[in-house]
Amino acid sequence: MDWYRSFSTTEGVFLLIFLVGYVLYLTRVIRINRVIPVGFRTVVFKIGLRTLYFLLFLVALLGPLMGKATKEIQAVGKDIFILVDLSQSMNASDVQPSRLEKIKYELKDIIKAFNSDRIGLIIFSSEAFIQSPLTYDQSALRMFIDALNTSLVPNSGTDFTPPLRLALDKFEQDEENPSQQKSKVLLLISDGEDFGDNTSTIAEKIQESGIRLFTLGVGTEQGSQLVVRGVPKTDRSGNVVVSKLEPRALQQLASQTSGQYFEISDKQDDSERLISSIGQIEGELRDSRQVDASANKYFYFLLLGVSLFLVDHLVKFKTVRI
Repeated sequence: MDWYRSFSTTEGVFLLIFLVGYVLYLTRVIRINRVIPVGFRTVVFKIGLRTLYFLLFLVALLGPLMGKATKEIQAVGKDIFILVDLSQSMNASDVQPSRLEKIKYELKDIIKAFNSDRIGLIIFSSEAFIQSPLTYDQSALRMFIDALNTSLVPNSGTDFTPPLRLALDKFEQDEENPSQQKSKVLLLISDGEDFGDNTSTIAEKIQESGIRLFTLGVGTEQGSQLVVRGVPKTDRSGNVVVSKLEPRALQQLASQTSGQYFEISDKQDDSERLISSIGQIEGELRDSRQVDASANKYFYFLLLGVSLFLVDHLVKFKTVRI
């Protein structure tokens, strides 16, 4: 017979308390017998009964495993690349405390919701870089998210093509078994100001690959002025630059790839809807193994022990003869 848990210090302490208690009990009975006759048969019966249900309780605590059945355990998951826009416009404060800080806060909830999936992080502006490869390491991902800031990438405008192409290449390079279709997801986060010319082309490749692309716009239609190093940013004419959410490019990109567009602004927060939509995508079988499925039958021993315990306390046995 196998056991759910091994005999440990806890069980040893219970056994020691029981033995010490009955040594003291027998000592007391012997002292009483010197004055008043004691029915030792009854004493032996009570000791045997109590020892029996104590042992039954101990066995129930250890958890006897019965049966030799096995069960197949399957590990299912998705691969998710999160693409984060780090252009200067992400410092706009129309979403408090800023667009980027709000996204960093929401990203921690997103990776927590998909802790059984591999998640990677790509940062971009006019160029794209791998911040974190696909990983299960939630602690590392949180550390990379905390470190996000607009100085990590060159800032000469926003182009969606480089991060999408980089993510697509990484998915293809990471393919362990070409005959096996993985559940792959892209999440593009930006304020929507796309100055690239080849976004439609890369979107077609993503669609052909069967990858699901979700876009998340952050900002407001009213926008806010950009402040760089404490000074309002101006254009060549000396006008203060106001950055606004431009959802059209993100909406078109999601539509072209059979994905969905979500938004975070001063009036709405679609982060929960986004998590729900990604969660509905069926994961891929990554690993399968057989494990012992023997059942813990502790309740039989516990039930019998409780029954004997009730008999001991409800049925009176005379131990002292008067």
